[in-house]
Amino acid sequence: MADRSRGFMRDEFVTYAYILLYIALSSGQIFFNKWVLSSKEINFPYPLGLTLLHMIFSSVLCFLLTKVLKIVKVEEGMTLEIYVTSVIPIGAMFAMTLWLGNTAYLYISVAFAQMLKAIMPVAVFILGVAAGLEMMSCRMLLIMSIISFGVLVASYGELNINWIGVVYQMGGVVGEALRLIFMELLVKRKGIKLNPISLMYYVSPCSAVCLFVPWIFLEKAKMDGNGPWNFHFVVLSLNSLCTFALNLSVFLVISHTSALTIRVAGVVKDWVVVLVSALLFADTKLTVINLFGYAIAIAGVAAYNNTKLKKEASRVTSETPGDVESIPLVSLPNTEREDDVVSHQS
Repeated sequence: MADRSRGFMRDEFVTYAYILLYIALSSGQIFFNKWVLSSKEINFPYPLGLTLLHMIFSSVLCFLLTKVLKIVKVEEGMTLEIYVTSVIPIGAMFAMTLWLGNTAYLYISVAFAQMLKAIMPVAVFILGVAAGLEMMSCRMLLIMSIISFGVLVASYGELNINWIGVVYQMGGVVGEALRLIFMELLVKRKGIKLNPISLMYYVSPCSAVCLFVPWIFLEKAKMDGNGPWNFHFVVLSLNSLCTFALNLSVFLVISHTSALTIRVAGVVKDWVVVLVSALLFADTKLTVINLFGYAIAIAGVAAYNNTKLKKEASRVTSETPGDVESIPLVSLPNTEREDDVVSHQS
C-alpha cells in the first residue's frame, strides 16, 4: 500500500511538473519573441526572418533526431499524394499563422494580442460550418456570441490600439483556423497518426519554404539595407530551441494527462501572459474594461472547449471495435500557435 501511495504521488508530481513546464515554456516563448522583435539590444525587427529561423532550426533538429541519431522513429504511411494534398496546405497555413502573429507584436502589446486570440474558436467554428464539419446550433451560436462580445469589450478598453497590429493578429487567427480545418479535412480522414517530432519533421521544411519566398521579397532588402546582418547567434538559437522544447512539453502533458488538462492549462497560461506582460512591457496598460472583456471571452472559450470535448467523448464511446480508427496529425492547443505553439503562436 505504501509503495502504491508513493508511486501515485510520484506520478502526480511528474504530471504537475509537465503542466508547469508547458505553462512556463508557452508563456516564456511569447515574451521571448516579443523581446527579440522589439528589443533595441537585439535589433532584429524581422518577424518573417525570425519565424523562418524557427522552421529551419526545427527541420534540422528533427532530421538529426530521426535520421542521424535515430532517437525518434518517424511513423510510416506518408505518401507523395498525402504530402501534396495534406502537409503542404497545413505547412503553408502554419507559416502564415506564425508570420502574421509575430508581426503583430511590432504594433500591439502582448496582452492585447492574447486577448484577440480568444476569437480563435469563432473563426474555427465559422470555417467548420462552411466546410461542413460543424453543425450550427443555438448552443454554439450563443457561445460564439459570448466570445465575440468579450473580445469586442476587451478591444474597446484598449488604450493604445493599433489597427495594423489588429489586422495582422486577426490574419494569424484566420491562418490557424484554416490550418485546423485542413487537419480535419485532409488528414483525419486519411487515418495517419504522427507524434510531434514526426509532425514537425514533415511540416517544418514545407513551412520554411513557404516563409523563404516572402522573406526574399519583403525583408531581405531591409536586412541588407541596415548594413551587415546583426545576427545574435546565441540568442536566436536559444529562441529557436525554446520553440522546439515547447512542442515537446505539449506532447508530454497530453501523454500524461488528457486533452481537457492541456486546454485548462492553456487558459491558465493565457491569463499568465496577459498579467505578466503588464509588468514586463511598457506598451502594456491594462484597463478594467480590458480584463472584464477578456474574462467574458475566456468564459466562452471554456464553454466551447467543454462542448467539443463532450462531443469527442460521445463519438469515441459510440464507435464499435470494428470501426476504422482515424486519428489526425497531432495539433497543438490554442493554437498558439507559437505563441503557443511552435514558434506559437508562434
